[in-house]
Amino acid sequence: MMEQSLPVGPADIDAAARVIAPFAIRTPLLSSPALNERVGANVFLKAEMLQRTGSFKFRGAFNKISSIPEDKRSKGVVAFSSGNHAQGVAAAARILNVQATIVMPSDAPLSKRERTKSYGAEVVLYDRDRGDREAIARSIAEERGATLVKPYDDPFVIAGQGTAGREILEDMAALGTKPDIVVAPTSGGGLIAGIATAVKARYPQAQLIAAEPEGFDDHSRSLAAGHREPHASGGRTICDALMALMPGEITFAINRKLLSRGVTASDAEVGAAIAFAYRELKLVVEPGGAIALAALLAGRLDATGNNVVIVLSGGNIDADLFAEFVARH
Repeated sequence: MMEQSLPVGPADIDAAARVIAPFAIRTPLLSSPALNERVGANVFLKAEMLQRTGSFKFRGAFNKISSIPEDKRSKGVVAFSSGNHAQGVAAAARILNVQATIVMPSDAPLSKRERTKSYGAEVVLYDRDRGDREAIARSIAEERGATLVKPYDDPFVIAGQGTAGREILEDMAALGTKPDIVVAPTSGGGLIAGIATAVKARYPQAQLIAAEPEGFDDHSRSLAAGHREPHASGGRTICDALMALMPGEITFAINRKLLSRGVTASDAEVGAAIAFAYRELKLVVEPGGAIALAALLAGRLDATGNNVVIVLSGGNIDADLFAEFVARH
């Protein structure tokens, strides 16, 4: 049984599912004979790139903004994000008639910046190497009396992301099967924390694994150490959505209890996974969204003979970069 002391429980995810149901897309759980044959496992792909705004982030953003009391909504919301959380917050805010301001790095993919603006949000750009996005966002929120919508370290956000795990379990049950291994892209840890909460409540023996870019392995390090540790990378990864320095406080309180371990994949392996998803699965996946698939294809998981769920968390990739990966691999 899951410990009751964890910050988010299955009941919170059930409540979030009711809140987002009229607005979020129930994304499909896909399978591919070609993929199964290649890795020797029964693989199920949770296609979150088909979610509203092109990533899972809409789930948590909508659940969080819906929780804001009516008298505070008029002050607006503020978020900080490299792109997917930005779009999720902007879209959710528009539906709920709340003004959104998003602090984004100036080097975020153009498609993510433009889409965020298209939902009616105000975009404030900052220098990723010199600025502190959270400090900038907090300053704006305090000045305006607005609500800060964090990208992962918030129980309402985590519960919203956990609805993806709830759907995975329901769809697998309908197929008469259950998950042995579930792997999800991990940055601050909100998605894997929510999914792990849903899955472990029903299947305590399932392995929940965090997938991270090579060098940006803060969850792997933290899980091994038993406490939060930053990654050691001072560089960049093509997985722009997965560059958090260390796990969140709330997310890690969950993940240290529920996750089995972390795995990594290199940028080259991610590029190959993007090309594989396009050629074999006919899916468009962004680098951060493809990290779990990349780890599977690179043999980082003991997948043979298991029911493996791979979360494809987003598909917001610039067309020229996508074409480059497909041509290269």
